[in-house]
Amino acid sequence: MPEYKAVFVRPGDNGWGDGLRVHPTTEKNKIVSVTGGGIHPVAQRVADLTGAEVVDGFKNAVPDSEIAAAVIDCGGTARIGVYPMKNILTLDVLPSSPSGPLSKHINVRNFVSGVKPDCVALVGADEPVSVAQEEPVLLDKEEFKEKYAAVKEEHRNNQAMQDSFLVRFSRKIGNVMGIFYQAGRDTMEMLFKNILPFMAFMSTIIGIINYTGVGNVIANLLEPLSGSILGFVVIAFICSIPLISPVIGPGAVIAQVIGVLIGTQIARGTIPVTYALPALFAINAQVGCDFIPVGLSLGEAKPETVSIGVPAILYSRVVTGALAVIIGWIFSIGMY
Repeated sequence: MPEYKAVFVRPGDNGWGDGLRVHPTTEKNKIVSVTGGGIHPVAQRVADLTGAEVVDGFKNAVPDSEIAAAVIDCGGTARIGVYPMKNILTLDVLPSSPSGPLSKHINVRNFVSGVKPDCVALVGADEPVSVAQEEPVLLDKEEFKEKYAAVKEEHRNNQAMQDSFLVRFSRKIGNVMGIFYQAGRDTMEMLFKNILPFMAFMSTIIGIINYTGVGNVIANLLEPLSGSILGFVVIAFICSIPLISPVIGPGAVIAQVIGVLIGTQIARGTIPVTYALPALFAINAQVGCDFIPVGLSLGEAKPETVSIGVPAILYSRVVTGALAVIIGWIFSIGMY
């Protein structure tokens, strides 16, 4: 039986979290790298120091019960909270903070970001184990039945004492107001953590492009491709190449920058406005390619499904990306 060692992973520069102690066990003995570019150096170092097995999450499906830690490269979209939601220790190589629709599942006990290979170091066996690795305490079956019956009886008695119409009406009004209040809180949280930072980021990008003149340089490089529908098909083909799409997908930064550049050129009249819709599909052919293995994992896909499904979807994007550009061009005829 192999003996696994423990490591402590601290946050890197501008990283988030207090650090995590990763200690593989006989059951949880795999370090999963979901970074879109093979085995990440952070995942390899954790595996080398602990003695665990490192697995490329894009090529192989690993049951959640066998994952000691997951290494990701998400800048704050849905993928950042998938593994914390499953209570799996998550090491983000980007300096990200809790954000996205699953941010409520991220905490200092299951997430650390900005991780680099030198942030991983061996620790002694007497260090406390991270809460995320502790096994939940399960109640005995008979004890659970007794407690459930007692709670159920108490609830029935309370309902009998409060069965007047006024009480029931007030309770329903309170439930409705609670739902709306929680919806308002979730909306404001999404606004401040995702929408406003994105708007600030795009404003900064536009300012830098206009001030430095970088936009003109890149526009001249893109002009041979962006002046015709065939050029946008070529852009979509390049963005959807299976070796490239998982790398440029995280955070959609590449698509955002190119989108701003093409948008400014359309506003200036350099590119015809009828190419706006084809351009949108061309620069987004790689969207979601970094999320494929995580999505299949959420769907509890079998290892055989993942090993076949990931490359199948990546290669299909090469075809559907170009088709989307052509379809967008057809539907934009006569629109403007």
